[in-house]
Amino acid sequence: MTLSNLEKVLHPATGFTKGELLHYYATAAEALLPHLRDRPVSFLRYPDGPDGQVFFTKNVPPGTPDWVGTTEVPRSEGPARMVLVQDLPSLMWAANLVTEFHTPQWRADAPDLADRLVLDLDPGAPATVVECCRVAVWLRDRLAADGLTACAKTSGSKGLHLLAALEPTPSAEVTAYAKVLAVEAEADLPELAIHRMTRSLRPAKVFVDFSQNAARKTTAAPYTLRARPAPTVSTPLTWDEVESCTTASELAFRAEDIAPRLARHGDLLEPLLDTGRAGSLP
Repeated sequence: MTLSNLEKVLHPATGFTKGELLHYYATAAEALLPHLRDRPVSFLRYPDGPDGQVFFTKNVPPGTPDWVGTTEVPRSEGPARMVLVQDLPSLMWAANLVTEFHTPQWRADAPDLADRLVLDLDPGAPATVVECCRVAVWLRDRLAADGLTACAKTSGSKGLHLLAALEPTPSAEVTAYAKVLAVEAEADLPELAIHRMTRSLRPAKVFVDFSQNAARKTTAAPYTLRARPAPTVSTPLTWDEVESCTTASELAFRAEDIAPRLARHGDLLEPLLDTGRAGSLP
């Protein structure tokens, strides 16, 4: 495998280079790979940095080595073939393309069944991740009332993602349940939360996006770098961090922060990988 353009600056706010990007993925691989394994990966590529061309790649890219795993996935327009990132070599090959990693809530062997629920909390200015944290705590407790254990991570952009492990469940049912939660959050936190995507309704509120549970949708994977001016990472959080957050900068983690956090906490999203801890929808 040839790794190219190692000195190229990809994140201009800090001068973070492609070589540093590859180093980050190599050192985060042990935590990242279990969250990618057996899930068809969509790439959001930014080969010239976030100010250059940014584009989604869902199909297997031309020139993909034959040792990189692929899988056929159903689509309304007919089956397609997508990449599986199963091991360190395929992770480093994909990282060399300069990409964010996005995955669905289902695995390749069961594309109609979600094994996790996701709620994407997106703040409308002047709201920030601080307001997202308040909504996240409400949703955590609401999920717990239904026997589901929520984990939190930053999106690596502006907001938060909440995830919960599920017994395999049809994606349509998970989406419907997630919508119920979003509607309830808006009703109980009318000054904070909204479940409708309408832009005019979202300033100063947190949009609880339930739609990413649909089978065709994907969400930024844990530990992926994001195509931002600085090398921000979608970072798992402790609930203490969520509950105590008072400024957005507290939860703005970059590539260099991840190894120390893994050493201190391990993978905070490990409960998502434990089938024994998966819950069922009520």
